[in-house]
Amino acid sequence: MQYHLEGFAPGDPAVLPVAAGVDEPGSTEPPGEVDVLVIGCGPAGLTLATQLAAFPEITTRIVDQKLGPLRIGQADGVACRSMEMFETFGFCDRVMKEAYWVNETTFWRADDTDPDRIARADRIQDVEDGLSEFPHTILSQARIHDFFLDTMATSPRRLAPDYGRRFTGLTVDASEESDTPTHPVTATLERVDPGHEGEIETVRARYLVGCDGARSTVRTSLGLALRGDAANKIWGVMDLLAVTDFPDIRLKSAIQSASEGSVLVIPREGGYMVRMYTELGELEPDERAADRNITADEIIAAAQRVLHPFHLDVKEVAWWSVYEIGQRLSDTFDDAAAVGDDRSSPRVFITGDACHTHSPKAGQGMNVSMADSFNLGWKLASVVLGRCTPDILRTYSDERQAVAQELIDFDRDMANLFGARAGPIRQSNDEIADRAEFQEYFTKHARFTAGVETRYDTSMITHAPTHQRLASGLTIGKRFHSEAVVRLADAKPVHLGHIIKADGRWRIFVFADANDPAVPSSRLARLCAFLQDSPDSPVGRYTPPGADVDSVIDVRAVCQHSHRDVAIGSMPAFLLPRKGRLGLVDYEKIFCPDTRRGPDIFDSRGIDRAHGCTIVVRPDQYVAHVVPLDDHSGLAAFFVGFMSDPPPPT
Repeated sequence: MQYHLEGFAPGDPAVLPVAAGVDEPGSTEPPGEVDVLVIGCGPAGLTLATQLAAFPEITTRIVDQKLGPLRIGQADGVACRSMEMFETFGFCDRVMKEAYWVNETTFWRADDTDPDRIARADRIQDVEDGLSEFPHTILSQARIHDFFLDTMATSPRRLAPDYGRRFTGLTVDASEESDTPTHPVTATLERVDPGHEGEIETVRARYLVGCDGARSTVRTSLGLALRGDAANKIWGVMDLLAVTDFPDIRLKSAIQSASEGSVLVIPREGGYMVRMYTELGELEPDERAADRNITADEIIAAAQRVLHPFHLDVKEVAWWSVYEIGQRLSDTFDDAAAVGDDRSSPRVFITGDACHTHSPKAGQGMNVSMADSFNLGWKLASVVLGRCTPDILRTYSDERQAVAQELIDFDRDMANLFGARAGPIRQSNDEIADRAEFQEYFTKHARFTAGVETRYDTSMITHAPTHQRLASGLTIGKRFHSEAVVRLADAKPVHLGHIIKADGRWRIFVFADANDPAVPSSRLARLCAFLQDSPDSPVGRYTPPGADVDSVIDVRAVCQHSHRDVAIGSMPAFLLPRKGRLGLVDYEKIFCPDTRRGPDIFDSRGIDRAHGCTIVVRPDQYVAHVVPLDDHSGLAAFFVGFMSDPPPPT
């Protein structure tokens, strides 16, 4: 963590200096004109608002019809990829400290000698080694919300939600050009908080994002609908404090009985609580879960039947709900595509459950919703700040709709397999194959559930894999897979990917070739000279006058040599930039492999040692391009496709 750049400042460095002219939340009336209006304080809305709150220049408002923050219940699974995202926001350590870590998963089925009893069929590692430096965790969605809210509150904007506002509709003034700094979106909010019921607020915004759940009013306002399979199965979910002799109560366990249905056991944080998803049967074609009037006692009884011969003595139910399994998806995630407008850039977007719904057992709902907003947030910020052309906003729907479709397909198969009746452990070869299908599917798709298999197609911000061979382990379109390195200046072991923060900056990682990186004729030195001095340099071209050299594009170098064999004073000056009002030197731009704590990054990520390469990484941690070290024009040309030149100094 770097601080004191603008002079010594005592206190907690995580509390960022407040932006000029920003009032404390609640001290003044909420603004009626904003850059971005976010509807909904679920995980999607809070992810988006937290990212936007990091930019002092951007005015963001987030509203929700609830009267306050979420306190109990709802989602709890946090995929490895989401943990990587939390690291960019600075609260991953807090999640790891509180959460349950999913280390192993067990599978239970009908016993071969007595099908009315269940017996353990297998026990496996939950996440394969090396998939991520972070674990798969379980933590209440309410606590995840708390961490986002804390980060928003200490951001330069000191952002806090405006609760008690129900979104009722919007209009978009099509007469205004999409690339002008106007506020064409007008939203209407009805207050529902005590003492203000029925009061109407009107907010004008440059952009509006609907993060308002499966019954999204924003989606309806755009004329969009969720399409897909009708719900046909009903499940109960409960957070329990219970006493049981079931031996795997503190392990994630998938249980399929012969005749009483299925249960998924998810241990919760704190060491005592457990969540159980319990199958409750099928729905008639026109029936809804609410029609059954199912009680908590009925869900407990169903779980007890599945767990036989083990006992489940429930002492307290912390939260419970009944839900239907159905997979639905919106055809598009923005207003431009909704009306077939291929010229104007979108102004209104939907994220999370507003554009895709599915069962919760795969643990993807909250994770994919947050990933939607993480994809959109930096794009909105870049356009509002004038760094990128509005055309990049079209990539949000293209990228995330494809991911959601993949999730829907996965969830449908997962739900069907989990709900299938399972026979005894020992059966005929055909029956054994059928019985094992769910477990095999679970294992095969572990990377998908970990969130690391997302791959974005080629677009203006994701280049074709022309030179992928130079970095076979850093796939273009997939997330930048971090690895242990040593920082040259202070010999500190760090993870390279952890320097990527949710600050909207692009990253260029320069992996040196086998030559001495300090020699002026080396590929690394020549690239640094280009980035520092050439009029075609993307760093020079897109950095605003007077701003720090890394304010838009942050360049870091990784040498092949040991950190004890590289003299920092002989490295290119571009990698030791002077920054801030005091002209202080940034010593954290150069790294070397850490072979004591992990594999050599050049080996584990398949970097071509003879030639090296340049890796361009998007602000959301996804690899955008792999470029030869000496292809300076190719590197520059990539950024030309979507970046905007900063305005001249006044």
